[in-house]
Amino acid sequence: MTSPITPSFDIAHLGHVELYTDKFDESLDFFTRVYGLKLSGQDETSAYLRAWDDYEFHSLKLTRHHTTGVGHIGYRATSPEALARRVAIIEGSGYKLHGWTEGDMGHGRAFRFEDPFGHIFEIYYNTRRAEPDAKDRPALKNTASAFTGAPPRRLDHLNLLASDVSEFRRFMETCLGSRVTEYIQLDSGRIGGCWFTINNKTYDLACTEEHGGGHARLHHVTYATDQREDILRAADIFLQNGVHIETGPHKHAIQGTFFLYVWEPAGNRVELANAGARLILAPDWEPVCWTEADRKKGQAWGLKTIETFHTHGTPPVDKGHA
Repeated sequence: MTSPITPSFDIAHLGHVELYTDKFDESLDFFTRVYGLKLSGQDETSAYLRAWDDYEFHSLKLTRHHTTGVGHIGYRATSPEALARRVAIIEGSGYKLHGWTEGDMGHGRAFRFEDPFGHIFEIYYNTRRAEPDAKDRPALKNTASAFTGAPPRRLDHLNLLASDVSEFRRFMETCLGSRVTEYIQLDSGRIGGCWFTINNKTYDLACTEEHGGGHARLHHVTYATDQREDILRAADIFLQNGVHIETGPHKHAIQGTFFLYVWEPAGNRVELANAGARLILAPDWEPVCWTEADRKKGQAWGLKTIETFHTHGTPPVDKGHA
């Protein structure tokens, strides 16, 4: 792992994730009634969802599809000029380009490109703000909408799978100007996982090794809660609604987040996490290395990691790799 790169400041934050589902109605019911996201809008193919303090129209685009997994990952640029700068860099990078799209219900024009493993990314600037109705209007002017129950507060990160994490790292640093905050160094010399940020969050995207032989797969998408107790309450809500709780609540050693993983009805893995007040403020932050021996110790505390956490991804590869 080389020295940390200088942030580009062209990218503001992770904006949204498009999630494919082959059980649209069941998935939409889960994300709204059970998980606690708000429905901003819907068209013939997709529902646009957000957490109570996501300022944009949507942070999750749930799309009808013949299978599961991630459709695309959207990052918002810091300005129109930053978007143009970053597009020029991507166009000269040698990575696969999809070019400009006209956007969707939640944002304007976006430039799409692809990592070496088939995941599609886009960057955009012009966006649509959340539009809460009267019953959803916040009492506090500095939040995006009303707080109700114990739902997630904001989109936090996603975890993608790739057969070569080092190559994915080069893609993230080149195209998005991301920094690595923590990583796994395997005894074989390979990098087993990298955690990336484009701002002062500890990370907004992780990439870990693909063990199922799949292509362009998703490990999980994560929303942040306001406090740890929200996750404990959510566990009871999931139990009451028959949601498959895969593992947790425990605490990760890497990044130190308190977490709970479930599978939504179509099989996509979804996490609730709380990182406390942890931020990366040091401009010369040195990436934290976790060795294979470190990883064999398991989580910071909690039960041993369940085997499906290492094998399950979406879309499924075949019946033997569910």
